[in-house]
Amino acid sequence: MTSRGSGSSRAGGQSDFLREIPADDGLRPLADRMRPRTLDEYVGQEQVLGPGKPLRTALERGQLHSLILWGPPGTGKTTLARLIARHADAEFMQLSAVMAGVKDIRAAVDRAQTVRAERGRRTILFLDEVHRFNKAQQDTFLPYVEDGTLTFIGATTENPSFEVISALLSRARVYVLRSLEVDDIVKLLRRALEDPERGLGQRHLDIDDAALVALAHGGDGDGRRALGMLELAADLAHEGDGRATITIEQVREVATGGRRRFDKGGEQFYDQISALHKAVRGTDPDGALYWFARMLDGGCDPHYLARRIVRMAIEDIGLADPRGQQLALDAWATYERLGSPEGELAIANALVYLAVAPKSNAVYVAYGEAQADVQEFGTLDVPLRLRNAPTKLMKELDYGKGYRYAHDEPGAFAQGERYLPDEMPDRRYYRPVPRGLEIKIGEALERLRGGKAKTDPGDDA
Repeated sequence: MTSRGSGSSRAGGQSDFLREIPADDGLRPLADRMRPRTLDEYVGQEQVLGPGKPLRTALERGQLHSLILWGPPGTGKTTLARLIARHADAEFMQLSAVMAGVKDIRAAVDRAQTVRAERGRRTILFLDEVHRFNKAQQDTFLPYVEDGTLTFIGATTENPSFEVISALLSRARVYVLRSLEVDDIVKLLRRALEDPERGLGQRHLDIDDAALVALAHGGDGDGRRALGMLELAADLAHEGDGRATITIEQVREVATGGRRRFDKGGEQFYDQISALHKAVRGTDPDGALYWFARMLDGGCDPHYLARRIVRMAIEDIGLADPRGQQLALDAWATYERLGSPEGELAIANALVYLAVAPKSNAVYVAYGEAQADVQEFGTLDVPLRLRNAPTKLMKELDYGKGYRYAHDEPGAFAQGERYLPDEMPDRRYYRPVPRGLEIKIGEALERLRGGKAKTDPGDDA
């Protein structure tokens, strides 16, 4: 079994998983050595663990319940699960969805049943990266969560709405953990520098506030990452007079090359592309450029961004400025020819153009309404007058009879002609907006529908 908590219990009632490893174990990374031992040592997540907040209140009242911790890496999900078990004096077992399977779950259930029968203790089963379990594997937990054999704690970086089955969601409360603030990470770093037992206190390290804040920024909301960088910086510290100094240059060196959090295909990915699209729609070129740069910095494929920008041109600019679509396609083609970084600049040009262009979703809305009518009215016949009649038989059946050839009409417009199925009511799907080119399109349609079609050669339709 992959759980470190599957071993025999020790005196004092704690499972092997919660057994303290020697603090001076040189193989343990600093971030692991500095894990909080109590809820009071836990840093951040005030929205969940602050005074009077839901989880803190439940723990203080002894109301242990199944839950799912959802948040970015390094925000304390695993640590919080351990602390909950310790606070509740519960047996703790841990599985990773990367390595575990149904066999491991069943072994954990057997152990939980034994602990419950022999010692009357509850068992918390912590499943890291729960989103990696498929539906059948997640289903395995349900009866044991239902009858109280297990209190389930799942941790995920992905949106539980999409990755966790509804039956398990209905039995567990979701708590959202946020990226750590810079002040929170500074607090973690100071604690590590001062702690002589678990941290770096015995090394007598000096670091000024600017370097410490730079390290915290380098962590990018991830406490584990920041502590890892501090450990690297400590190894580079300048020795002298019995002390060592971590300089801002060393901090920059260990932080170089770190990318902002970005999970291709995950929650961060979709949140950021949503922000980019909304900035364009909201006529904010600065916001659009920021999210574009942010996604590229995270490793997003520029081909994907180019394709999405073409969609923005079609959906949100439309006929208010048809040049937007062509410019977006040209930028995509330019990237194909030039690659990075010049090709990315071409995409940025198109992005700014779309952001400042007049906006219209009139065709997008019109197409959606037409699709809805297709679903509602079913397979209606094409009116005979609109049918083509290439054969004698079809002409005898009145195919094309009564059709008015638009080019033979004044202004090439057959006033009063109807092109929808006869059984359908009149529709006006396309309603031009009073912006950009659609101002002129709307005016032209009003003239035609009002019977004021122009007849002079070269006049606009």
